[in-house]
Amino acid sequence: MTETNRPVLLFAAMALLFVATAAIIGLNSALFALNFCLISAIMALGVNIQWGYAGLFNVGVMGFAATGGLTAVLVSYPPVAEAWAAGGGGILISGLLTLVTIAACILAYRRMPRGLVRNWALAAIILVGLFVIRYFYDPAVEAIEAVNPATSGFLGGLGMPILFSWALGGVVAAGIAWVIGKISLGLRSDYLAIATLGISEIIIAMLKNEDWLNRGVKNVIGLPRPVPYEIDLQQTEWFINLANSLGINPVDFSSIYVKLCYALLFAAVLLIVLYLSEKAIHSPWGRMMRAIRDNEVSANAMGKDVTRRHLQVFVLGSAVIGIAGAMLTTLDGQFTPTAYQPLRYTFLIWVMVIVGGSGNNWGSVLGGFLVGFFWLQAEPLGIWLMQVITAGMAPDNPLRVHLIDSGAHMRLIVMGLILLLVLRFSPRGLIPERTSRAH
Repeated sequence: MTETNRPVLLFAAMALLFVATAAIIGLNSALFALNFCLISAIMALGVNIQWGYAGLFNVGVMGFAATGGLTAVLVSYPPVAEAWAAGGGGILISGLLTLVTIAACILAYRRMPRGLVRNWALAAIILVGLFVIRYFYDPAVEAIEAVNPATSGFLGGLGMPILFSWALGGVVAAGIAWVIGKISLGLRSDYLAIATLGISEIIIAMLKNEDWLNRGVKNVIGLPRPVPYEIDLQQTEWFINLANSLGINPVDFSSIYVKLCYALLFAAVLLIVLYLSEKAIHSPWGRMMRAIRDNEVSANAMGKDVTRRHLQVFVLGSAVIGIAGAMLTTLDGQFTPTAYQPLRYTFLIWVMVIVGGSGNNWGSVLGGFLVGFFWLQAEPLGIWLMQVITAGMAPDNPLRVHLIDSGAHMRLIVMGLILLLVLRFSPRGLIPERTSRAH
């Protein structure tokens, strides 16, 4: 297998896995896995932009993914008129006062001379601002959360098409990344990792507790979709005729049709992000970023503003992760803050980048497909394997029951096994970054 044909053969093998899934389990399952893998590939591209281009160790991936998911709610969910009437004004006033407090702090910091007086002035501004903000914020939150708490209890969103949230999710994630980057990108790589992890945990904690914003742990369900609903398709004449002509039950075909629509949308976004990423990495800017990654001291000596460039790439990668987070919430049709766990949204994405090949966009896409596929299929395959191994035992045999129950944990074993095998036989990933000699 040469460097030229390796990507083609690996992607062909990946395609065969999906075909085999469709043939053995069913087309519905194969399309569901495909949609998940498409979103995973986009998220892996975002991490690759940060790590593969610039060597930034961001372990706060789930925070930016959750930001994209929250944006999907705030953009697409219809506004709750009763909640706005009960406490919307107080939330707006407290938000405005927050901006005024921040502006006053910035003004005092810039205008006042450095020293004890400035420090006391900043502390006083923050303390007074906090009390004033809470004076309007607390009653507004209580009033909003008291409005039909079983079904709403939050302000809702803008009621816009959910496709807008994909782009806005990237913008919001980029804005948060800019703030984080301005604070933490001057730190060493290990401290940057700690800072991003801590900030992402703060974001998740906020989403779990601010019920007025997104219902907290009660979840937001019934988000609008960019594709038709199955029940509507099943009652449409042209769709029924199409299903009959293909010899497929309209009910089964409606689910397949919806997943195909999602796949086309997700594939379009992936291709756009991949195209832009390839243009960037092969541009003078991309070569400069790799030079900074390989030797910051030399790049700094050549007059490159390393911190500024790191901020650029950190914002860009976070924006891509935010887009993927909004897409994933769209696919799920609900926003569940408790689902944002480091195991899935940070560790798993990093495994995708490492397995595929950091620094190579095509490698990240392959890693997203490969790891995402086995993340979904490892559990049913593990249960099936345990059933085969214990087929000769009595149904109530304690060992058989234990092994079948433990089959669900095969997911973690498979992820570790894939990572170990790739690091052993292809340490730079399945599709490694091409060096100057390879060109």
